[in-house]
Amino acid sequence: MADAMTADQATFLLHDLYMGTLKTESRTTKKILEAVPAAKVDYKPDPASRSAIELARHTAAADNRFVETVINGVFDTNPAMIPENVKTPAEIASWYEDRYAKNFEALGKVTGEQLVKIVDFRGMFQWPAVKFVMFGLHHTIHHRGQLASYLRCMGSKVPSIYGESYDDAQARKAAQA
Repeated sequence: MADAMTADQATFLLHDLYMGTLKTESRTTKKILEAVPAAKVDYKPDPASRSAIELARHTAAADNRFVETVINGVFDTNPAMIPENVKTPAEIASWYEDRYAKNFEALGKVTGEQLVKIVDFRGMFQWPAVKFVMFGLHHTIHHRGQLASYLRCMGSKVPSIYGESYDDAQARKAAQA
């Protein structure tokens, strides 16, 4: 069995590998949340799917929840993270950006000892807190991709995610003409 992760290793992972990626990915997540058209928030591609607004709320809340797991050393299962008065896609994107900025700043101050603290995830597994950074990011990217796939169907433009999107390319070409 491998030795446990050290505080120095966890600090290296967070500061030298994860923080820059988290900042970039949070900007992309905000763009996707903002692109959800307010008039089409009930859209879902299948009866078994979440609606666009449910997916937007889940993505915004969960991305913050996983970062807060690392900061606080505990996975909070409270489903009512986003205030009820935050309703529209624009309000969700704004709430997300504000909360994520505060969490990102706090995450940068977490000690190596906090990063290696073992955190329980719903009784299913127990990991060093720092591992929840990437677990949460993968979760966010998954749901953000689902939401991005809804956008064009709802009549919205798809923003650039990893490279220029068709819609951003069209807008750039139109601006150059």
